[in-house]
Amino acid sequence: MGNPSVRARNVGFAAFFLSGICAISSGVIVSLLQQRYGLAYGISGSLISVMSVGNLVAGFLAGVLPGRLGLKTTTLILGTGYTLGYALMGVSGQVWLLTAAFALVGLAKGGSINACTILVGDNVPDRTRGMNTMHSCYACGALLCPFVAAGAAAAFGVNGPTAVLAVCGAALFLAFAMAPASLTGRRQGAARPDWSFCRSPKFWLLTALLFCQNGAETSVTGWLVTYFKDQGILSGTVSPYTVTLLWGATMAGRLYLAFVHPPRNPYRAMIFMGLGCTVFYGGLMLARTQVPALLLLFLFALSIAGMNPTAVACAGRMTSVTSMGVMLPVAGLGAILMPWIIGLVADTAGLLPGMACNVIPCAGMLLFAALVGREAAKEKA
Repeated sequence: MGNPSVRARNVGFAAFFLSGICAISSGVIVSLLQQRYGLAYGISGSLISVMSVGNLVAGFLAGVLPGRLGLKTTTLILGTGYTLGYALMGVSGQVWLLTAAFALVGLAKGGSINACTILVGDNVPDRTRGMNTMHSCYACGALLCPFVAAGAAAAFGVNGPTAVLAVCGAALFLAFAMAPASLTGRRQGAARPDWSFCRSPKFWLLTALLFCQNGAETSVTGWLVTYFKDQGILSGTVSPYTVTLLWGATMAGRLYLAFVHPPRNPYRAMIFMGLGCTVFYGGLMLARTQVPALLLLFLFALSIAGMNPTAVACAGRMTSVTSMGVMLPVAGLGAILMPWIIGLVADTAGLLPGMACNVIPCAGMLLFAALVGREAAKEKA
């Protein structure tokens, strides 16, 4: 690969690392905002869902606007959302302002996911390894987010975390600004959108699998800190660092799949991942003390770690700006629906029953992984 391809790939890795800090910090920030402003569970869940709505809208925009503005310009516009969103969160606790802030963060997250997927996917020889490496960069950023938030709060006070995250958002913007003009090394010029993927059952099964994965993962990352505090499993000062455990395990799982033991049969691997997610999340809901809860959380994170990159890699030749502009936003609906449902159930029946609802998308991952494997076998025959 030439220098433009290497630069595009490296920008994708760096940008996704920064996006991991900014996107996953939202779960820690929700908990801080809930304490600071006295937000109800329903409002907190709605804010997490609003971020996912922004992510969804960004996915559609990233599939449509590049034809008019170019992929790089589109990505830079959407990338301002992290800086603007976190800056607004430090201004006031008014619900409408927080709603706008989380929507902006979601726009930036969605734009980054789409752009980084194209950047890396177009510029690596091994897509499965490339996607797992890229998502490991994201997990590394996510792993650091509690330390970033805690350090910012200690150094700058109550508005420190949101201010530092706004700066991280500006760094992400600069990373994208350093990308080649086309944002990729291979796709030059404007090609007509290819919609043939819409006729593929495999594409829609992969999208459904990612819908469940997004719902399960976003619910855990968005609600986990609040859940552990509510159930008294961990103290309020320690619980934010469970995000580090979660994403440390996620990063380890993705690096293992990328470099140590790449799956020979990705479809079978996804079935085992779905089974692990269902079993370990169910066990997590039964845990009442620190050690079992943290162990089961670690095992759940290992199980879900490779699901998203492996599923996206399985799309193969169907991967394009257009197909990602459909797959990622539709799959992102899961990240909107589940946190909102958890918040509603938590307000009426308590947070434990609300979090227990998340076992449904975990089981959905297992189901759709099996169906995708069957469809892939039919295509080979």
